[in-house]
Amino acid sequence: MRSALVGVIGHVDHGKTSLVKALTGIDTDRLEEEKRRGISIALGFAHLAVPGGEIGLIDMPGHERFVRTMISGATGIDAVLLVVAANEGIKPQTVEHVEIAGLIGVKRGIVAVAKCDLVDTARAEAAGRAACELARAAGIAEVTAVGTSAVTGAGLDRLREALGTLPRESATGADAGVFFLPADRVFAVAGFGTVATGTLRRGALRVGDAVEILPGGRSVRVRGLQVHGRAVEAAGAGRRTAVNLRGVERSDLARGDALATPGLLVPSAWLDAELRLLPSAGRDLRSGTVVRLLVGTTETSARVRLLDRDRLEPGDSAAVQLQAGEAVAVPAGEPFIIRTPSPPATVGGGRILDPASRRRRRHDAATLDFLRVLASGPPAAVVAARLRAAGADGCAVAELCRLLAVSREMLGAILPAAGAELLGEDAAILTEVRRDLECRVLALVEEHHRRHPTEPGLPRERLEGTSTTMAATMAAGLVRRGVLVNDGGRLRHRDFDPAALLSERDRSAIEDVEAPFREGGLTPPDIAAVVGSDKARFQAVRYLIRTGTLVRTTDRVQKRDILFHRDAVAKAKRIMGIHLADRAGGFLVADLGRLLGISRKFSIPLLEHLDADGFTRRQDDRRVIAGTGERRS
Repeated sequence: MRSALVGVIGHVDHGKTSLVKALTGIDTDRLEEEKRRGISIALGFAHLAVPGGEIGLIDMPGHERFVRTMISGATGIDAVLLVVAANEGIKPQTVEHVEIAGLIGVKRGIVAVAKCDLVDTARAEAAGRAACELARAAGIAEVTAVGTSAVTGAGLDRLREALGTLPRESATGADAGVFFLPADRVFAVAGFGTVATGTLRRGALRVGDAVEILPGGRSVRVRGLQVHGRAVEAAGAGRRTAVNLRGVERSDLARGDALATPGLLVPSAWLDAELRLLPSAGRDLRSGTVVRLLVGTTETSARVRLLDRDRLEPGDSAAVQLQAGEAVAVPAGEPFIIRTPSPPATVGGGRILDPASRRRRRHDAATLDFLRVLASGPPAAVVAARLRAAGADGCAVAELCRLLAVSREMLGAILPAAGAELLGEDAAILTEVRRDLECRVLALVEEHHRRHPTEPGLPRERLEGTSTTMAATMAAGLVRRGVLVNDGGRLRHRDFDPAALLSERDRSAIEDVEAPFREGGLTPPDIAAVVGSDKARFQAVRYLIRTGTLVRTTDRVQKRDILFHRDAVAKAKRIMGIHLADRAGGFLVADLGRLLGISRKFSIPLLEHLDADGFTRRQDDRRVIAGTGERRS
């Protein structure tokens, strides 16, 4: 079912509440004080069935003292029903209400000329024309006037027909996979617990959903939902919704708090915004001016920092920063209003661009270009601009979701159009930047191979010395794809052939080191005696171990390495296969020592290596040649 949320606006005592009651049968003045004084103080709510849909009506206070209440209800509406009394015409609050509707982006409206029974037709039509011109000047382009009387019922059918044209498929807050509901009322219901009501500004909310209460950050679940007093399993964007919350006390939630998708919002005192100063503001706005900021159902003080100029003339727009007096939690794209504190008056408004910003430099071209993209660019352009600024460091997925007010799943669908991709679970990067980084990592590895061919590869920690913290992540991706090999914390190319890169000096050192171990056979020399303090010989030993020419074993008694040449190990295995494979009950270490003519210093490390290699198998203090039973297969 299609729906539209319509704000009923206009000057005090012009008949808004009476007209809503005549249309719907619902008296929106629910407070005793409202009935006693005959004016609306709080927001009032009613609904009207129309062909193929439903209209939600928010009756907004018309008195100047309650403009802040009016604004809290206006920021979620799709259209306005501007009520103008035929006998009085346009009044100060008529103008302010219409200007506020224009500032928050309302484009459609209906002018209900009320109390037509008190004047002649010409005067009523003149009031309607003047109100339509006022609305169009504020940016409400689609507007028409209908003469009515709540007393006689005249024009009510025509007004219902006009309202029936307002529901559209493109209602407020198309579902981006996230929801946001600023609370305008909070109360407790006996047997049910805490209930928060407000306009579901975007997304969909379902019974059982997890929600985050902001700015506090507490996570709770939805126990039940109501729309226009009816229990529902789900509520969509643009609907007036009552949310019954599980696990939260009435004192834990207040008007001005918001319910949002967990992780969507971060309370921030710095908000990037696009601000338009009303032509009726009367005077320019200087950078540094303190105003009252109204966004969602939140009101706080804020300092306006103009980023490209020192003052903003009435009727002009500019990129600004709002430094809020207290942290504010709102999604990107949310409309806001600013008012002067004294005398109290609405002077401007616009949209939040970056809801979790930081203090920015004024007159900075890069900043201004980025904010222009935020203000008017498609989602893919916003992502590309932010990632371009981030460069090799990439950007957190959560930050991009906040900039666009979308879910992680929707962001994933946007990234390809932005020329970007996910980097693990929590970051994104431009594809061209990722490729450049990978090339730089590969170049580092290649350079290390050229300079140190006897080493197994580039130590991974050396990547931290590069110009980006993403280098290690790039290397891990190259390893996953098989381009690089991680060999014990060292990175090497998959097809790295160290022998092809060896210099004559390297080859000479390797030959000099290998010779004594080959000649030593099963009684090899001490490593220190061969290497000494020669770094080249030390690297040669590591190279020979890595290539399998030398076999590393351990003398656990002396706690030192013993290196056998692979030819010596192969010879030992041949002799053992001939003389020990068929020995019943296996053989002792001493038996091997006598057979090979070596002491325990060498026979024990050799046997432990052969155990690990699977050639022999230990059985208590004896060993057998591995195979079927005690016979080598």
